[in-house]
Amino acid sequence: MNAYNPYQLYLVTDDQQDLATLTHVVREAVKGGVTMVQLREKHGDVRTFIERAQVLKSLLRGTSVPLIINDRVDVALAVDAEGVHLGQSDMPADLARQLIGVDKLLGLSIETEQQLAAAQHLPVDYLGLSAIFATPTKTDTTRHWGIDGLINTLQKTPLSVVAIGGINSDNIAQIAATGVQGIALVSAICHAADPCLAAQILAEVISSARSRESLTHS
Repeated sequence: MNAYNPYQLYLVTDDQQDLATLTHVVREAVKGGVTMVQLREKHGDVRTFIERAQVLKSLLRGTSVPLIINDRVDVALAVDAEGVHLGQSDMPADLARQLIGVDKLLGLSIETEQQLAAAQHLPVDYLGLSAIFATPTKTDTTRHWGIDGLINTLQKTPLSVVAIGGINSDNIAQIAATGVQGIALVSAICHAADPCLAAQILAEVISSARSRESLTHS
């Protein structure tokens, strides 16, 4: 992929962190090379969600790093975020696209082969393939795709794919070597002692793995 790839190092925030910690993590992670930020809030307090989104929107202004809102189209519209990421039980993708317009990014989580097939006919920009490996941050996943499942998915869709779930510094090179467009991380950055350094190291590993892969296939 020669064009700029916003999905490359995709940070998904930890909704257990307070606003000060969240702000620190995102600011440092972007300095370290994160290319996209998804604000994930599972508490159901829309006012708090909007407040946190407004803070991140201001923080990311001028960085070229898109802010993606998890699940809530209304929150994304309220803060003029760059996009929305939907789960399978959220608003239908067709309706979300009508509301956010053609210029915003729209992502959709995929957990089964059936969902993968159905997504090919939806107006989405990228798929979040969940979960690649077992992860403590998401315990309700229906399957673990693994490396083989990820490679198989890439062969089945022209859409950009973002791998998520159980990815860390030990296995990220293996994930990047598949040629997947994006890699999403929560704990590996959010819970790092130095989020900037963590993002920097992860970005370098991804870049090196991609370079080796392209040399292999050149």
